[in-house]
Amino acid sequence: MSTGLAVFDTSIQDANLLLKDVEAELADCSRQEAYAALRAVLHAVRDRLPAHEAVNFAAQLPMLVRGLYYEGWTLPEKPKRTASLEEFGDAVRDLLPPRYRFDPIMAAKAVFAAITEAVSEGEAEKVASQLPAPIGDLWARA
Repeated sequence: MSTGLAVFDTSIQDANLLLKDVEAELADCSRQEAYAALRAVLHAVRDRLPAHEAVNFAAQLPMLVRGLYYEGWTLPEKPKRTASLEEFGDAVRDLLPPRYRFDPIMAAKAVFAAITEAVSEGEAEKVASQLPAPIGDLWARA
């Protein structure tokens, strides 16, 4: 199905490829679960980045995913700080639907791996370096 606009069709295709990558990383995951993981992890990451870096990161995302990333965002004075991976996992869990069956840290690893493939070279490392250490380290290992 085509929208008749190449920019929209390409964005839909890019978003689907990203979701397929998340599905593959989570293994035995539905498209809806991949979407839920992508949305929750992107929002948790976005809220922990300095505003300037959050905007720069968004520019690397496919247009459709960028809209998902910005959904409900208000510019914060300071990013949320997370002292541990457990706190980050709790934040991701809070953003997931109750029926979601994957561990939030596993979801984060899957999304980090998929995003690393989707953004320009070096962007993932740049974003990871701006996150609180436990999250940045998790991203670097993904």
